[in-house]
Amino acid sequence: MAPLQILVVMICFTLNMIDGMDVVLMSYTAPVLAQEWSIEPAVLGAVFSAALIGMTLGCLFIAPYADVIGRRKMILFAVTTIGAGMLFSGWSQSLPQLVAARVVTGLGVGAILASMATMTSEFATRERRNLCVSFLQAGYPIGAVATGFASAWLIPEFGWRVMFEISGVVTLLMVPVVYFFMPESPEFLLKRQPGNALDNINRILVKLKAAPLATLPAAPADSARTSVKKLFTDGRARPTLLLWGGVFFGFFTLYFIISWIPKIAVDAGLPLEQGIFAGAAYNLGSFTGSILLGWISVRFGLQKMIFTFFVLAAVTLMVFGNISMGVSMILLTAYILGVTLNGGFNGFWPTSARLYPTEIRATGVGWAVGAGRAGAVIGPFAGGYLLQSGAGLSTTFIVFTIPVVLAGLLTLLIKDSDFAN
Repeated sequence: MAPLQILVVMICFTLNMIDGMDVVLMSYTAPVLAQEWSIEPAVLGAVFSAALIGMTLGCLFIAPYADVIGRRKMILFAVTTIGAGMLFSGWSQSLPQLVAARVVTGLGVGAILASMATMTSEFATRERRNLCVSFLQAGYPIGAVATGFASAWLIPEFGWRVMFEISGVVTLLMVPVVYFFMPESPEFLLKRQPGNALDNINRILVKLKAAPLATLPAAPADSARTSVKKLFTDGRARPTLLLWGGVFFGFFTLYFIISWIPKIAVDAGLPLEQGIFAGAAYNLGSFTGSILLGWISVRFGLQKMIFTFFVLAAVTLMVFGNISMGVSMILLTAYILGVTLNGGFNGFWPTSARLYPTEIRATGVGWAVGAGRAGAVIGPFAGGYLLQSGAGLSTTFIVFTIPVVLAGLLTLLIKDSDFAN
């Protein structure tokens, strides 16, 4: 890959790492915030849900406009929105203000997710596309782990607000980086053909050491519009529904594990003060799994590897919930669960990016994540209900193997011929 392609992938990776910081920060500040503002657990749950609601709305209704205005402009808008939301979160003086700030942050996160995956997919070479998009997703857990350690050091000394302020500033520092160093996607310029498209494309082609174009190809008749309906035309209805179903079931188990793994690890025998290390081990596994999936899928096929990872995740879930282990084995199992579950789930990003043509790619990725996010809402509630009802870890983990296997099976049903490229 040319230096420009590597640069774009690395910028997207960094943005996703910062997203990991922005999204998980609320969970690290929640105990101090709840004590300082005397917030009941039910009310605190509304604060957690605010960002999730914003992310869903951002995926469904903002992200698709990247197919109209461009990936670069959408990323600039989203990064600015996230940074502002984080700063306002730190400056909030009341619960309604904090909830509103978290919704704004979520809108930006939801808007940027599809554009990062789309931009990475469109700049990567064909043979490295799966690897690059999977590598992009590996940034999120690194940001989450770094935030956990930084929070443990800074919050006791400076309070919860400083973490939001630092996060907001770091996020906004990426605006000039994107503005000056990230060009628009050449595929978008070819399909949409905005003003000065030919000059912009040729500048990019020179940096890629490719021959410049003399003229632009004819633009599609409806190139100025995007529509969710297009996800269901030209034979795309079946793979779209399979993708949405896979993402839903994947989110169902994934968010149960993300939400509950520290407590589950403690219940399984990990000392209370070491619960955070289970989350760190899981996120480090997520980083490893995302890169591993992208690497081996080049040889063995993406859908097959997603299914394999999910089956291994189901086996790991049963081990975690049914076998008594020492501290070292608990952390190792949490790491393996991150490799298999989160690594497999992150395969949905290159899958969705490849499934749709350029003119509706951001719409397709955004709606896959947004439509499937209902599973992220239901999963933690279902897990909490099972644990509270006395089902126990063993039964709960067996139950949650079912959706993750279903996610893998639905992915297998997506054929190679369904992909746009």
